[in-house]
Amino acid sequence: MTDNGVTFINVFEISADQVEEFVDNWHERARIMRAAPGFRDVRLHRALLPDARFQLVNVAHWDSAEACDAAGANPAVLPSVAAARKVASANPAVYEVVAEYL
Repeated sequence: MTDNGVTFINVFEISADQVEEFVDNWHERARIMRAAPGFRDVRLHRALLPDARFQLVNVAHWDSAEACDAAGANPAVLPSVAAARKVASANPAVYEVVAEYL
């Protein structure tokens, strides 16, 4: 574990009319992930315009990439992820900070 941890970012291509249902289901996934070792925080961002390519952006912070990967492989979360893939195209990746201005 490093002090900075890692950032998991997942941008979703989804039609604006399916966002509400997706968000409802996201809450359940987030509840499960929150209990995982190494979890720090998570936020789901929604586009302000209905024609934005990425309607939703999920940003989570973890102690390590391994902790993030392990949480994503949790059998309790897999059915919800599979359901989400039916309505949204996900583009996930794990990042580290390389520059910062505060």
